[in-house]
Amino acid sequence: MTQHSDRLIFGAAYYDEYTPAAAGPDRLERDMQMMVDAGFTTIRIAEFTWGTWNPAPDVFDFTHIDRALDAAAAHGLDVIVGTPTAAIPTWLASRHPEVLGITAAGPNKYGPRQNMNILAPAYRHYAEAAIRALAEHTAPRANVVGFQLDNETKYYDAANPDIQRAFIDSLKQRFGDGQEGLNALNSAYGLNYWSNRINTWEDFPDVTGTINGSLAAAFDAFRRSLVTDFLAWQRAIVDEYRREDQFVTQNFDYEWRGYSFGIQPAVDHFQAADAVTLAGVDIYHPGEDHLTGKEIAFGGDISRSLKDGDPYLVIETQVQGQMGWLPYPGQLRLQAYSHLASGACGVMYWHWGSIHNSFETYWKGLLSQDYTPNPTYQEACVVGRELDARADSLTGLRKHNRIAIMVSNEAYTALEWFSLEAGFPRQYAGGGANYNDVFRWLYDALFDLNLEVDVVPADAPAERLSRYAVLITPALYVTPQEVTDALRAYVAGGGHLVTTFRTGVADENVQVFTDRQPHGLSALLGLGTDQFTRPDGVALRPVGALAAALDDDAAADPAELAASTFMELLTPVDAADLQGEAEVEVLAEYEHHAWSGPAVATRAVGAGSIIHLATMTAPALTRAVLRLVAERAGVTDWAQDLAGTITVRRGTNGRGRALTYFLNYSRAAVEIALRRAATTSWAPSPPRAPAWRPVPP
Repeated sequence: MTQHSDRLIFGAAYYDEYTPAAAGPDRLERDMQMMVDAGFTTIRIAEFTWGTWNPAPDVFDFTHIDRALDAAAAHGLDVIVGTPTAAIPTWLASRHPEVLGITAAGPNKYGPRQNMNILAPAYRHYAEAAIRALAEHTAPRANVVGFQLDNETKYYDAANPDIQRAFIDSLKQRFGDGQEGLNALNSAYGLNYWSNRINTWEDFPDVTGTINGSLAAAFDAFRRSLVTDFLAWQRAIVDEYRREDQFVTQNFDYEWRGYSFGIQPAVDHFQAADAVTLAGVDIYHPGEDHLTGKEIAFGGDISRSLKDGDPYLVIETQVQGQMGWLPYPGQLRLQAYSHLASGACGVMYWHWGSIHNSFETYWKGLLSQDYTPNPTYQEACVVGRELDARADSLTGLRKHNRIAIMVSNEAYTALEWFSLEAGFPRQYAGGGANYNDVFRWLYDALFDLNLEVDVVPADAPAERLSRYAVLITPALYVTPQEVTDALRAYVAGGGHLVTTFRTGVADENVQVFTDRQPHGLSALLGLGTDQFTRPDGVALRPVGALAAALDDDAAADPAELAASTFMELLTPVDAADLQGEAEVEVLAEYEHHAWSGPAVATRAVGAGSIIHLATMTAPALTRAVLRLVAERAGVTDWAQDLAGTITVRRGTNGRGRALTYFLNYSRAAVEIALRRAATTSWAPSPPRAPAWRPVPP
């Protein structure tokens, strides 16, 4: 069950501990009043302050916690209390240096946050004492509405000896601890290569030095499971103190490229989300002229999907943020509505007041270091008033999307070891495209088309997959047999499956299949591959339905017809292996002095179909392919006619009424004709009354 506040959450993280004395004794009171003036409902406290309120073992001083709770209560503000476990105090590191993580690069030093081994007994002992003391102290407070577990939890690349011992124990449990188990382990991971065979458990080597991608991937999967267990452990402690009406959340984050970019490789979000009653997320994104809405949307779509479509909370997002993120007039408002349009039940900023020293001095909050009501704060006041006035209509948004993207942490890890552009580890290949680049290649095209999507894990049950008319599997390198079977059943049930290069390559042990790729699916497609290369100077020639769907400008632009990153050479499967009688429909072919053949192809299988993109295509061609698939699946409507002009996001609110958001990320004002013959326009501008009103259904 998902829990969330009855009112729309709007607020920020607040750290009374960080406020300098020079700000004056009345700073807390003035902050709270400014929050009320901005329409805030909620603040988030206590995370990252373990060493302040637990200055020594078994010593607790909740002065700052109580100050914030009392002030918030006096001003009618709710509070989310964060467990502090993401930043250990100095005394813990001094007394128990073994709590610091050891990575492949060596032992961590004290200073940064999230530098620990979350499995270390001393860390768990003192973390439990801190969580219990904090939860016992704060849970009875009426204005404490929820608890946040840790912060952006991951395994932090830790590979301490106790973690490796636990990993070996997990392998013994999976394969068996006798000689037969070792034989099965060596076979599954192909450890005969380069004398990596393990003949006794006592000989198991340090995993951080392995050159075996299968063993390394298993270790990463195990460490992801540690995160799931760690959050469940914290949840169990908090549950002993919290009221039933207090939610439990966690601020999951994503692969970081200076902002949130793709799925998080160090956490299985779908598994870890079992520990929370309200999915939470941190979403950061480019700003100013680089704001597109795509990062906000993909983060929201994943977060909403963690609880199968229920509302989620944006626990952190930027206000002034880092350099280049200062929102243009009107952008803070646009960003807030963008989050709500994905199904968020609230938006919370990191953070309230910019700090005056240390690492994040210029990762700025809503207020700058002088605490004055700057233009960004004034725009937040506009947002807060609007959200308060419209809360009944904006809360509880649920979506009924007909398209889903399947994501896989296992595929991500595998493609770190067998990179798209080199075939060996990306760290040695000098970077290049990774799994998330393929995911975002397709997600961004769908966003541009106003085709909304859900995100499902690779182990999603058949019932969940059957809800979708279109299922997209970007670079699903690792496909256990049960996943392949589920995809085949999906197509047989009338679904339209979109696959890409590097799909159906290896089993759950990252061992490459011995049949044609994509494994188990090539017989549906009528085409398969056993050869691939980099598309150096390779162009694409759209044919048939795709040529007709591509607009004239794109068809005449060589850049839009270029293949990039990776290309498979597709050839027909044996007639005896072919499933069904339909002909293969080629949609694009390679144009090159040496390479030829299908680059994009599809085939009907009963009422369903499979379409395969054997190379990475440029944006216009990608959009044309996906729109063609969507049209054939019957999931297009008027929103696609607005694509390229305005972003449309839709759902049904908590009152059961249809709600449509029209979001303009361009510089120019846009005028559109609504379905009820009304017109609306909206452009980024200084804070003012909204230039549009939702039309009641």
